[in-house]
Amino acid sequence: MTAAAAPHKLIKRATGDWEVVIGMEIHAQVTSNAKLFSGASTAFGGEPNSHVSLVDAAMPGMLPVINEECVRQAVRTGLGLNAKINLRSVFDRKNYFYPDLPQGYQISQYKSPIVGEGEVSLELDGGRSVTIGIERLHLEQDAGKLLHDQSPTMTYVDLNRSGVALMEIVSKPDIRDAEQAKAYVTKLRSILRYLGTCDGDMEKGSLRADVNVSVRRHGETALGTRCEIKNMNSVNFIGQAIEYEARRQIEIIEDGGSIDQETRLFDPDKGETRSMRSKEEAHDYRYFPDPDLLPLEFSQAFVDDLKAQLPELPDEKKSRFITGFGLSSYDASVLVAERESAEFYETVLSGLADKTRDGKLAANWVINELFGRLNKEGVAIAASPVSAQQLAAIVGLIGEGTISGKIAKDLFEIVWQEGGDPRALVEARGMKQVTDLGAIEKVVDDIIAANPDKVEQAKAKPAALQWFVGQVMKSSGGKANPKAVNELLKSKLGV
Repeated sequence: MTAAAAPHKLIKRATGDWEVVIGMEIHAQVTSNAKLFSGASTAFGGEPNSHVSLVDAAMPGMLPVINEECVRQAVRTGLGLNAKINLRSVFDRKNYFYPDLPQGYQISQYKSPIVGEGEVSLELDGGRSVTIGIERLHLEQDAGKLLHDQSPTMTYVDLNRSGVALMEIVSKPDIRDAEQAKAYVTKLRSILRYLGTCDGDMEKGSLRADVNVSVRRHGETALGTRCEIKNMNSVNFIGQAIEYEARRQIEIIEDGGSIDQETRLFDPDKGETRSMRSKEEAHDYRYFPDPDLLPLEFSQAFVDDLKAQLPELPDEKKSRFITGFGLSSYDASVLVAERESAEFYETVLSGLADKTRDGKLAANWVINELFGRLNKEGVAIAASPVSAQQLAAIVGLIGEGTISGKIAKDLFEIVWQEGGDPRALVEARGMKQVTDLGAIEKVVDDIIAANPDKVEQAKAKPAALQWFVGQVMKSSGGKANPKAVNELLKSKLGV
């Protein structure tokens, strides 16, 4: 299903329905120790201008040398996006002057990028799916950073980021509303993190989005004039910016005006976009092949070797979780959304004697009990007080019938607060489930004798049996085996 055919939100106005058309350019910092064309460090947070080589500072006579690891990461990303890998690509000079770009041009790729067309599949609320086309992925240098708050009369320049490798991932204009846009960025970020090609840390600027927004009346095919919202570093802000910008453009057109093609910024405090500058076109940058760099060429064998080493990606993992462990599509999606979550679940599975029997139970405990508690406490999964091995032991005890679900919750709380081996804790604290019918029978008889009215209700409506089950469980401190209690009650009451 293509984005154009997928159900999406229309904006209803007095003059009719409007459609939003969105394309995105994601700038993802490549995970590598050195920059794209120099050996300077890419570590975040260094003292200003402490990670700058003579190449980054554009000293005379300094020539760029391609970092092979950055090439590998770009190819791996392209493979993860089901994209065409171009065995020959060219680096170009994109000419524009900013104080934080010492060369006066950016080394980028224009007509011959390293990665061609690909796609990203999204799952939206309500079981809807949509495929967003990828136009291209190219490698380019990042610029430095201007600091305007260090002096009342001067602007300072920090070149630590100058020359850091970026992958610019350009989507086709297939996105149709803010929900799809947010899902696209989230899914793309997840794929990059699974691949290990970008850490996806939007707060540190490792992943930034330029969002192109235009509007047209529903049913029209021509694209409207677009505005580009620059340097978005929050998924939620991207959604807010699109909603505002679409309404702004529609109001202008309905009032008889026209949209100026321009670059805009989003102000999260006001929840609105504002004009930054008129939008440059490709010809404004005077692209030409960089004379200091030969065309980048590699073999199909190089690509095949990288493909063979790719990790299992979110969609593949989700499919395996559904077919292998009987998970719902929703549960599987939650687990694979982040690589750390999926790895935690798989570690829990590795500690279970019967993965097929207990896979769904394990997913319920990871998602509802563990993730729920981590979110409530504001704790990252890497710092969870309950390890995957401990949770596997708890799930295993439930699956074996050693403890009930109620006791398991008490056990989880003990492990969260105090730690320890769940199996040893069950033994030491007498938490085992009672399966001996003789021990349960007296409790059942006493409750039946004390509640003749409830007995009649249960005989007339067997669903009322659950009231008795609850009473027995309460009386036994949650230790009675619910299945055994059910069978005993049915026998005693004749239902």
